Amino acid sequence: MPFAKRDSSESQRDSDELTTRFRFPHPDTADEDGFVAVGGDLKPGTLLLAYGNGIFPWTTRPLTWWSPDPRAIIPLGGLHVSRSLRKVLSKGGFSISFDRAFRAVMEGCAESRPGRKETWISSAFITGYTRLHALGFAHSVEVWQGESLAGGLYGVAIGGFFAGESMFSAEENASKVALVAMEEKLRLTDCELFDVQFLTPHLRSMGAVEIPRREYLERLHQAVAKQGWRPVTEER
Repeated sequence: MPFAKRDSSESQRDSDELTTRFRFPHPDTADEDGFVAVGGDLKPGTLLLAYGNGIFPWTTRPLTWWSPDPRAIIPLGGLHVSRSLRKVLSKGGFSISFDRAFRAVMEGCAESRPGRKETWISSAFITGYTRLHALGFAHSVEVWQGESLAGGLYGVAIGGFFAGESMFSAEENASKVALVAMEEKLRLTDCELFDVQFLTPHLRSMGAVEIPRREYLERLHQAVAKQGWRPVTEER
């Protein structure tokens, strides 16, 4: 269903939230690991300023900000779907929704799992990004098995730019299904840049590539300037 309309007082309050008193160094000042700065907050205006300039937060104690070089992206239309994953998709054992359970997806991404005792997704991250979601700048895809949340992915959207932040699987292949659904959604909404930050073996196997930070920033600035994410009107 469409996003709800807001009254004038809500719109003014939302507008106030989209500003920040902080400023970031240029990403080119990052060290060899991609570290840019420390401090600030996770309020909507600060997050949007960071993402719009190629920077993202990673830890909260202390709060640190990063812009790695090279940067990993998934070329839209270039996602690799293996034969085995195509079989999973064709069986129809999962159903997909968008923005139906954003906080639950974040909480799923934050849970410890075999081989991963902890993540950077603290309660402060969940609070900050959930508010960003309420303002229309963060979105999720949910993968359901019956009534149970089997997996999902969430990220930040500005104009024609989407930054995939994290994904999880409570059931086998659910995160891969989430990634396929999100990439398809982004193509349908004329997204120009699908950022996944770091290249992992899993993302590489699905078609992610690395590009120089300078090229990434050029593409980012073009993408954020255009009209982007549109409300989802149906589930499938």
